[in-house]
Amino acid sequence: MARALSWRDAGVVADGLPAREDARDMAERQPIVYLRGYAGPPSGVDKQTDDPFYGLNSGATHIRVGGDEVPTFYQFEGPLLRLMNDEGYQLLVRGDQQAYLASQDDGTVPPASIWVHRFYDYAASTFGASVVGVPEEFDLERAAERLYDFVQLVRLKTGAPKVHLVAHSMGGLLARCMIQKVSRTPDPATGEPRRPGSELVDRLFTYGTPHGGISFDVGGGLVDWAMETFGPNGSDMFVPERMYAYLTPGAVEGAAPPAGWRANEIPPEAFDVRRVFCLVGTNAADYGLVEKAVGPRSDGLVHIDNAYVRQAHRAYVHRSHSGRYGLVNSEEGYQNLRRFLFGAYQVRVDLRGVELPEQPPTGSRIRQAEVRLSVRGLPIVMHEQLAAHHCPVQLDLEADRHVREDGPDGLVPLATTFLLDPAQFHRDNRGQPLRRSRYSLALRVFHLDEKHGQFFWQDHLEQMADWEENLIVDVGRHDDEPETMLQAWAAWQSEVQGIIEDLDPISGDACRFTVDGGELRADIPLPEGAHPHLGARARLCLTVARHE
Repeated sequence: MARALSWRDAGVVADGLPAREDARDMAERQPIVYLRGYAGPPSGVDKQTDDPFYGLNSGATHIRVGGDEVPTFYQFEGPLLRLMNDEGYQLLVRGDQQAYLASQDDGTVPPASIWVHRFYDYAASTFGASVVGVPEEFDLERAAERLYDFVQLVRLKTGAPKVHLVAHSMGGLLARCMIQKVSRTPDPATGEPRRPGSELVDRLFTYGTPHGGISFDVGGGLVDWAMETFGPNGSDMFVPERMYAYLTPGAVEGAAPPAGWRANEIPPEAFDVRRVFCLVGTNAADYGLVEKAVGPRSDGLVHIDNAYVRQAHRAYVHRSHSGRYGLVNSEEGYQNLRRFLFGAYQVRVDLRGVELPEQPPTGSRIRQAEVRLSVRGLPIVMHEQLAAHHCPVQLDLEADRHVREDGPDGLVPLATTFLLDPAQFHRDNRGQPLRRSRYSLALRVFHLDEKHGQFFWQDHLEQMADWEENLIVDVGRHDDEPETMLQAWAAWQSEVQGIIEDLDPISGDACRFTVDGGELRADIPLPEGAHPHLGARARLCLTVARHE
């Protein structure tokens, strides 16, 4: 049965929710500091410093075929320009961003501003000298110390309490070095303690950052490629031993990490991982020959399993590490970034109560799920974990782990997204504010049989799912309700009678949220067709919380 899910039913009234402008102000009035990735040897450094934005505002075009079968270009302008157009941010270059900041009176620079931390200028030799005279050899910890000073300068001049950090590739490790080590280490010049990174940074968003390091094959000349790409002093930057030194307070170069240390973990005392979002690329092919160094289960440079911080928010998108089809210059990347920084609410979808069928008497059966998350009004998919992209949800492993840790009602994560206030950010064809945002979650369950260590294809039908469905969710309010009221409606596509676009909200049958701390939860039973594959008790758990 289709269901409507109401904050009001759960006892949460208008006084319990922030007004629209308050919610918007809480999230968006922070300066944004961009950090680029590794530029490679000196020639690469010089090329990047020639660009005032370090390559972070590159746009892209995508070809779509229209109804008349004529190719049409879809143009993405670039993330910096989009933030200016969509959110009213300013990009204050004025010849030199750092010099401009230093020249302004404290608290007079607009907080809604974008800054590019040009840490590579110290290593550039474009004109035979850098900003410090003799070009320096790049050092990540030194760059992180300069990032700390730059963030403090931005805070001082804008009056903002914190900044957002947005980082590509190695830039995410630079941000983590500042947050985890530099800010928790006394200033060597004065001996005074620095301000903790958790008091400087509001949110951290990373594109394709190797949070767990980068591993290279040893054959086919790939070690030579790595040395050529990263340079003799950069090729070890992404191995755990080196990462331990620049991510851990008190650790010195060459120190061995203790047993159990993980590069992709942020200690809770350093930063709240709930304020971190990792965009994971799954398209290795479009990154070129580099893909052979790490294999297809990657974005071409960073392995999928190494591209996120444990317990942080993440989304998988079919984009490569960089280049024409890269993460940074993609609509997928921008829309995830925008919602994480400025969204008013967080919505999470999990599988609860999964009971997988018993294994066959001979061989083994591997059960997987595919997930796609789409948002109304966008020409892209916000999140997708597909077998074809080497990242399906491994149901056997996930269900076993979560049931073992949390009991029979353990949650198997499927997707998390952040909602923009529809009245603020969305308008209909007449220019009127929309009352509701619409999201859809596509879910497919399938299996593979394995015998004697190999897949067994005799009974296999390729691309045939055991079960598949689409859940449609509307989040917002009734037309006659106050703007601070929030409700949600959910329906399985097979239950919808009529044309989906004509039904808004998707259903009118009400059911109640339950209150769990600061979160509201509602269980959505799976259609009966899913029971033989996921169990009769299996259902989706929809969790909504304020994104503060």
